[in-house]
Amino acid sequence: MLDAGRTEETLLEVNNIEVIYNHVILVLKGVSLSVPKGGITALLGGNGAGKTTTLKAISNLLHSERGEVTKGSINYRGESVADLDPAALVKKGVIQVMEGRHCFEHLTVEENLLTGAYTRSGAEIATDLEKVYTYFPRLKERRKSQAGYTSGGEQQMVAIGRALMSRPECILLDEPSMGLAPQLVEEIFTIVKDLNEKEGNTFLLAEQNTNVALRFAHYGYILESGRVVMDGPAADLRENPDVKEFYLGMSEEGRKSFRDVRSYRRRKRWLS
Repeated sequence: MLDAGRTEETLLEVNNIEVIYNHVILVLKGVSLSVPKGGITALLGGNGAGKTTTLKAISNLLHSERGEVTKGSINYRGESVADLDPAALVKKGVIQVMEGRHCFEHLTVEENLLTGAYTRSGAEIATDLEKVYTYFPRLKERRKSQAGYTSGGEQQMVAIGRALMSRPECILLDEPSMGLAPQLVEEIFTIVKDLNEKEGNTFLLAEQNTNVALRFAHYGYILESGRVVMDGPAADLRENPDVKEFYLGMSEEGRKSFRDVRSYRRRKRWLS
């Protein structure tokens, strides 16, 4: 049975991609995943697992860091996005919210939000701005404040709100909990859930906080060292003993990698 708001339609599909930086450093090693329309899909794993690289491969932001997809394919609505620049991809409905917020610090909160609608014009921009303020009422209170003087949580809200101003269908959300207090993390993820359920936005979110991500996501993929080592419905991953041990804070002392679990060999099909 599908979760409310989800369909069987695959919106975004990543097929066996490899990513190399500087022509020599292999970062992703055959990563495959699919994102259903109307779903929240979590990309999980520790620092350096390849989560951000996967998102940047999808949004075509690798070239600025001397990275490139050397194998595999990435399709959005059944069409390859390999030859699209990031701006063209935004027009198709895919936008990435970068790790670390990346607000324009010298601009006000409202000016930051309006930069997300730079490709559009007309009265609908004002309507969309009010919609953002509906989901982020704190931003309405701070709309005339310089973004650089707002809190980390407010800057994360600005970054997501700015993305919403482009009217995206699919949002790639990179480490939304990073550096935030637990209460703010819960608030941000609750808003993501509301946007998914009420507005129909599809999310692919990369997150180290496995516990909170699996509570809000429908499906999850776990990356380690550039490979998908496990995937499944979020509810199943939450109950998986190996996931509990290595990603939900219940690890046994002395084990340093998900690969060290005795049952890992049964999963080597993910690594082939």
